[in-house]
Amino acid sequence: MQMESLQDLFVDQLKDLYNAEGQLVKALPKMAKAASNPQLQAAFTEHLAQTREHVERLEQVFNTLGESPKGKKCKAMEGLIEEGKDMMDEDAEPEVMDAGLIAAAQRVEHYEIAGYGCVRTYAKLLGNNEAARLLQKTLDEEGQTDKKLTDLAERLINVQAQA
Repeated sequence: MQMESLQDLFVDQLKDLYNAEGQLVKALPKMAKAASNPQLQAAFTEHLAQTREHVERLEQVFNTLGESPKGKKCKAMEGLIEEGKDMMDEDAEPEVMDAGLIAAAQRVEHYEIAGYGCVRTYAKLLGNNEAARLLQKTLDEEGQTDKKLTDLAERLINVQAQA
C-alpha cells in the first residue's frame, strides 16, 4: 500500500491494530490459564471479552471507511506476545509468574494505548467523528485495563511475589 495521505496512514494503522487485537484474542486465554491468582485470571478473562468488542469496533470503523481490515501483520504485537510466551515458559513460583504476566500484559496495553491514541487523533483530523468516538471508547477501556493491572500488581501480586 502506498501512503500518500493521512487517510492512507489511518487505514494502515487501523489494520495494524486489527491484527494486533486478533493476536491478543488468541493469547489472553493462555495468559489466564498460566495465572495462579484468581483475580488476575478474572482480569485476563474480562479483558478477552473487551478485546473481542475492540475487534468489533474496528470492524465498524472499517465498514464506514469501505475498507477491509485484513492485510497487515502487527509484528510489534507478535513480539510482545512472544515475550509473554517466554515468561510462561519460565520455571517460576506462581506468585512470581503472576507478576511477570502482569508485566507482559502491561507492555501490550501500553502498545495498544499508543496505537489507539494515534488513530483516534487521525480520525479527528480527518473529520471522522464516529470513528474517533469508537476509537476513544476503546482507548478508554485500554487505559482502564492498564490501571486495573497496576492496582492488582501493587496491591497484591507484586507483594506476594516479594514474600
